[in-house]
Amino acid sequence: MNGHVSWVGLAISLTLVGFAAAISLWQRLGLERQVVWSAARALVQLLLVGGALTLLFEPGRSLWWSWAWTAGMVAYAGDVARRRAPEVPRLAPLTIVAFGAAAVITLSVLFGLRVFPLRPQTLVPIAGMMIGNSMTATVLVARRLVDELRDKRDEVEARLALGQPYRQAATPYLRTALRSALSPQIETTKATGLVFLPGAMTGLILAGVPPVQAVLVQAVVMFLILGSVAITTVVVALGLVRRVFTRDHRLLPLGGYSRLSRDSTKRSSASHSRTASA
Repeated sequence: MNGHVSWVGLAISLTLVGFAAAISLWQRLGLERQVVWSAARALVQLLLVGGALTLLFEPGRSLWWSWAWTAGMVAYAGDVARRRAPEVPRLAPLTIVAFGAAAVITLSVLFGLRVFPLRPQTLVPIAGMMIGNSMTATVLVARRLVDELRDKRDEVEARLALGQPYRQAATPYLRTALRSALSPQIETTKATGLVFLPGAMTGLILAGVPPVQAVLVQAVVMFLILGSVAITTVVVALGLVRRVFTRDHRLLPLGGYSRLSRDSTKRSSASHSRTASA
């Protein structure tokens, strides 16, 4: 087994998509179009990315193109997060900052300490795994934090009324959101190897890499993902806490946040200006 898949093999594998669509028809789930569309879209996207990476990985190609690709993935991740959680205020810039921080830390460890050699064939896939596997956690922590603060608004305002600064008043709900976002990745890390074989390890074994070497690579990837999930979720959560409270420690309305928060901030600033002039 050398990891080579022919176009005929690809076409044969599409019969599995047919099984999924057939099950949807059989059980009247109404998902057959989505199954076929998602498979077709994924295939087209993968082929486009494969062609672009072929150009990117050509011998002699500058590493700066790979860094530009990584920056593009970070920017796109911010847009994806915004579309997945439109109810969360200004999530896109928070996500971009979070993935930027995670990239600096994780890539500095892996490449700065020579765990992997720095070249396009390692930089782009590693950055992609970091961003892709952390995306769900960042959206989850943002949604959960907004839900917690909105549903328990009376508790938060009681804490504020007792003189707690907004950071202290939001701490219990911040911790709940972080636990919810980190727990799935922690459980996945626990089950790796015994319950399931991860994709990176499986791909390397299929490509003919010795199993022990595949395990070492998978372990590094697993630690990379766990670290990046922790970094991105805490950056998003802390940044979101700063945005949903005013400077005078009031919790902003979380329904229709964008317009209401601007109006509230303007009123707060105007009030401070009148107080200062008096």
